[in-house]
Amino acid sequence: MTLSRRAFVKGAAALLPAASILADPLEKNNLGVQLYTVREIIKNNPLQVLESIRKIGYREVEAIYATLPITWSAIQQAHLKAVSVHGSEADFEQTANLKRLKQRGFSYIVRPGLPINQGAAVIKRVAKTMNQLGKQARSEGLTLCYHTHAQAFKPINGTPALDILMNETHKEYLQLELDIFWVSVAGHNPADVLKKFSGRVPLVHLKDKASGIPAQYNQHVPPTAFKAVGSGVIDYPAVLKAADSAGVKHYIVEQDQTPGDQPIKALRKSYNYLKEHFGA
Repeated sequence: MTLSRRAFVKGAAALLPAASILADPLEKNNLGVQLYTVREIIKNNPLQVLESIRKIGYREVEAIYATLPITWSAIQQAHLKAVSVHGSEADFEQTANLKRLKQRGFSYIVRPGLPINQGAAVIKRVAKTMNQLGKQARSEGLTLCYHTHAQAFKPINGTPALDILMNETHKEYLQLELDIFWVSVAGHNPADVLKKFSGRVPLVHLKDKASGIPAQYNQHVPPTAFKAVGSGVIDYPAVLKAADSAGVKHYIVEQDQTPGDQPIKALRKSYNYLKEHFGA
């Protein structure tokens, strides 16, 4: 009898210690969309937009806390699984908010835009806050992740700011949502960064990068820098292989800017590329 790769992984997992990394390769049921991609069109008809996303083939979404009042009902009606949510520290510091998110089925809360490129003292303050917030989230059955932008890789006394943050935080309290595009913008190989933080990256953002974008530690890129997955210069077969090995659990497509403001068309293009790489 020939075992599928998925069956083999599950069988092998039973023989491993609980602390081992369990691979979760890309497949239809763990491929989602960050709703920031459709921010301009979802306001008018959330259900129509979310049903379009499901019709493409996506099964998960990453929500934005501030827009949950207008998207939550539509997420449920479209039969999409809400895995993670982006928000501010204020959104997540109230226990009642965390409990509500857990009741709704969320597994991850994500903090983007932390000022960790502003010196070692700032990083240590951020790390202390993230440890506290992550511990609180963990007590409610949620995992706190930090979403990376290019500035997270700025060297501080020779060491990337992100490395310092991760060394200053407990892995139980802070994990990563690694944005493959911004890793590349910062001049790093995304596959190498996934390997470096293996076991600590449950979420990835997938989007591609146009050629000719110089390496930089900021977000000052033109709208045309953002490409559908498989349409740019990032080596996505290598990224997906590294993500599998690193223990990534959810793959989230995001395209910050789309040509002519056509996010659904861009999401379909990314999906059509990624479906050829679904794990068996």
